[in-house]
Amino acid sequence: MTTQALFREDAYLTRCDATLAAVMPEGILLDRTVFYPLGGGQAGDTGTLTLSDGTAIAIADTRKAKFEGASPDDALHVPAPGQEAQLARLHEGLGVVAEIDWARRYRHMRLHTATHLLCAVLPYAVDGCSITADYARMDLVTSEPIEREQVDARLTELVGGAHGVFTEWITDEEMAARPELVRTMSVKPPAGFGRVRLLRIEQVDLQPCGGTHVRNTSEIGAVHIAKIEKKTARTRRLVLELG
Repeated sequence: MTTQALFREDAYLTRCDATLAAVMPEGILLDRTVFYPLGGGQAGDTGTLTLSDGTAIAIADTRKAKFEGASPDDALHVPAPGQEAQLARLHEGLGVVAEIDWARRYRHMRLHTATHLLCAVLPYAVDGCSITADYARMDLVTSEPIEREQVDARLTELVGGAHGVFTEWITDEEMAARPELVRTMSVKPPAGFGRVRLLRIEQVDLQPCGGTHVRNTSEIGAVHIAKIEKKTARTRRLVLELG
């Protein structure tokens, strides 16, 4: 069975009704979910699974399933420690309400979209990325100096430009024919599943991405470069923060 990843079509969904497909030591598998699993540099969602009697199970992390036969969308919801009594009640076929920590997710969405703007401002290859609720980190392949004030000014301009943000899909064959779309060196678009998801920011950026994003750059709000450091002779690490 493949989990229906509802966040791929609508990142603003905060909750959904779901059915337990499996309960494993590694986590809980649902038939459908709004929880984004760790991947592409973006942290996994946290939240709750609530039973029909109101019992809530705290989810401390969400990760992609690694068992044999798992699909790319199968997500394991990892319970927080100390919930043995609640977990003992779970069984396949049980209905739950899955709800994410929306405030945390929305910060992920704002910062993740901001990293796409950064890719447009500094068009270098990306050699690593991490999206958390507190900051976004990107490692860019360049030995050239980066002027923080200029980057901040350009980011502010793009945020204020209120550019629409959309997802599109292309076939594996179309993706293979357009290698210039791929900006990341360490994470490649998933192939072999028939289609690849693209994120388009109107008049700004287009690249493969499976993460969650805001619908308009204006939602990012104030964002700035908090730190620039030389990671290696050929790599510069930039840290983005909101506010």
